[in-house]
Amino acid sequence: MSAALSEIRRYPVKGLSGERLEQVAVGTGEGLPHDRRFALAHAASQFDRTDPHWLPKQNFLQLMRDERLALLDARFDPESGYLTICRGGRQVARGEVTQPLGRILIEQFLDAFIEPGPRGNPHIVEAPGVMLSDVPDKLVSILNLASVKDIERVARAPVDPRRFRANLHLDGLPAWAELSWPGKRVRIGDVEMEIVEKINRCAAIEVDPDSAERNLHLLRILQEGFDHTACGVYARVASGGTLRVGDAVEGADR
Repeated sequence: MSAALSEIRRYPVKGLSGERLEQVAVGTGEGLPHDRRFALAHAASQFDRTDPHWLPKQNFLQLMRDERLALLDARFDPESGYLTICRGGRQVARGEVTQPLGRILIEQFLDAFIEPGPRGNPHIVEAPGVMLSDVPDKLVSILNLASVKDIERVARAPVDPRRFRANLHLDGLPAWAELSWPGKRVRIGDVEMEIVEKINRCAAIEVDPDSAERNLHLLRILQEGFDHTACGVYARVASGGTLRVGDAVEGADR
């Protein structure tokens, strides 16, 4: 079986569930357009809207500590600037998030959804030209579905790939092949990527993407079963183009 791109996912709001794409154009040195464009700064955040720039994830609501976020799906329309938040398939908030009034409409819902306290009172923030992801560089995250299957074998339970919140899901590779890729280049369709580093996981992967329950001790399973906590890799786009579901994966020893 040849290796191929089986799924593309974008997460417009850091911490919220994302959206599937059939294809997406990516520029050299850029991440997926509008991926992690927005984040939810909590009451104790150091984020300054008058001087917006990348900050560590501790400044934002995140699944590692705020598992209820998994109940919310985010859909962003770049043309209109509207962000729609759904829960269980039902729209619960919508606003033109690029404008102050639209942000207020979304934040009113979030105020009621998130408990008050130092991690409450969330504000939707963005830093133009910056991805508010866990790392300061503009990278694309890649997940090998065969590695997830191997985790299932050790866990003796289903493991939804959405737990890992990756941009690209690859099928048809040997399990854990991707962990030997850092420093190498791979081509997916007409896009060439330089693999930068392994992704060492945090407790966010222990949150079920449907129920928002912490129901699998995946960090312990990774450490005890594989002697590491890595799953997936970060890549830098070396030569841009269009990614399409079904694209062949070439290069890097598999």
